[in-house]
Amino acid sequence: MADFLTAHWLDIVTTVLGLAYILLEYKASVWMWAVGFAMQALGIVLYYQKGLYADCGMEFYYLAMTVYGWWKWIHGTPTKEALPIRHFPKRLVLPWLAIIAAIWGMIYWLLVTFTNSNVPLADSFTTALSIVGIWALAHKYLEQWFIWIAVDVVTCGLYFYKDIPFKASLYALYVVIAVFGYMKWRRMMQASTTPERQK
Repeated sequence: MADFLTAHWLDIVTTVLGLAYILLEYKASVWMWAVGFAMQALGIVLYYQKGLYADCGMEFYYLAMTVYGWWKWIHGTPTKEALPIRHFPKRLVLPWLAIIAAIWGMIYWLLVTFTNSNVPLADSFTTALSIVGIWALAHKYLEQWFIWIAVDVVTCGLYFYKDIPFKASLYALYVVIAVFGYMKWRRMMQASTTPERQK
């Protein structure tokens, strides 16, 4: 048992942080960004050790986005008020789909050409989609939950395959929490835009 815990301590710690992160996201708490920073810093080491190079590189982007997200949620409006939950702008859907496809293809090529990754398709897909997901979360768009559901489903299978069982189980839980998170955020958004519902 001790050997197992020693071999998987990074997986366990990042899993605990990840659970705290998703619960804070569910509550739309700005503190999720601080927890996310710690989780991503440790994730860099974990993913590099497991050969998930796209995920490892993605953690550096996540670190920058946690700082941006923290600032955006606190001072994200012209009046410096807390950022409200809102819908993903329809005018951005097609451009972002094109960006996802381009990034997916580029990362896939990099993994196949320059690494020994044996999961380049799935690794590059979740990485490309996550780039948009964390950006949408930083802007507090309701539909960011749909992006994360897709990422979480694929990542769950990928991590079980790569022998990261704790985080794989966490991502399975993420799928459930994301569904409820979408419903909670939608209620919060409706309450904030319909004053009479608050009475």
